[in-house]
Amino acid sequence: MRVSVIGGGTITDRERAVAEDVGRELGARGHTVVCGGRGGTMAAVCQGAKAEGGTTIGILPGDRRGAANEYVDVPIATGLGHARNALVPMNGDGVIALSGSAGTLSEIGFAGIYGRPVVGLGTHEIADLEIEVVETPAEAARALEAAVSE
Repeated sequence: MRVSVIGGGTITDRERAVAEDVGRELGARGHTVVCGGRGGTMAAVCQGAKAEGGTTIGILPGDRRGAANEYVDVPIATGLGHARNALVPMNGDGVIALSGSAGTLSEIGFAGIYGRPVVGLGTHEIADLEIEVVETPAEAARALEAAVSE
């Protein structure tokens, strides 16, 4: 399964640890991680996935594949800037949303538009959008697997 993981580009050490643990969990379960390909949550989740032998895809805002973080296996340059936020949830079977701000909110919104299930771990709660809230990276992976298989 492809799992889009979204979250902030600038994060705290605690948020970095959570994102890396999410990546480890997904990699260990054989899932491919899709993200925005840059720093913060994106680098941490890719690092975790790679540590467990997972595959990572980075959908980049700019026009240079080389701008991806070092843990991205498949960089996709878009040249779209923030408009690439529509492509991150589109390319996953489901979404795990971590902490973030406006960009993360836009990706949650696009996940809703595309009908992708969203599991939230320390993220926004939005009225009228179904986000299954969980407490741990393992719960996030299990919840998303269950939601996608329905």
